[in-house]
Amino acid sequence: MNHAHLTWKEIEKKQAYSCRVFSVHDTLSQAPDGSIKTFSVIDAPDWAIVIPVLETEGGLKFLMVRQWRHGSRTLSLEFPGGVLEPGESEEDGARRELAEETGWLAAQIIKLGELSPNPAIMSNRVHVYLAKDLTYTGKQDLDDDEYVDVEQIPIEEVLKGMGKEPYIHALMASALCLYLAFGSGA
Repeated sequence: MNHAHLTWKEIEKKQAYSCRVFSVHDTLSQAPDGSIKTFSVIDAPDWAIVIPVLETEGGLKFLMVRQWRHGSRTLSLEFPGGVLEPGESEEDGARRELAEETGWLAAQIIKLGELSPNPAIMSNRVHVYLAKDLTYTGKQDLDDDEYVDVEQIPIEEVLKGMGKEPYIHALMASALCLYLAFGSGA
């Protein structure tokens, strides 16, 4: 089915705000019926989320990071991840974020999918990877404003806790859905 009748045409784009991690643009666009409207769009680099699965004597565990989130003003328990560097591949970014935040390396890294964090107002994508066959290096390499604790959490605990503190990050729930659909048998 052709959905061209739903497509808007961007006429003009002006930057309204810019900071270290994103910019906001006001976009003048023409609707399919010819009317003109202005929308605000957040432009940010793509991100990677890594779901590290660790085989332990006590069973399979997720390797997760606990950190403060300024928007929600709470501690959040999350899969490692972050912004892709300019020119960096999605897989390289996923590997780098895993190593920097946790001090662990993955012998296997498998892409589970990519998502638009909020297509109504954001232009970027988040790339979700499964990391397996992990090796501990003992060395984190955190950004100067990054403070995280690394924790090994039983997978069942994460499944039962998602949607309640400290598992409140919506992108982590989305990544977990991709893990359940494509990664749990990988």
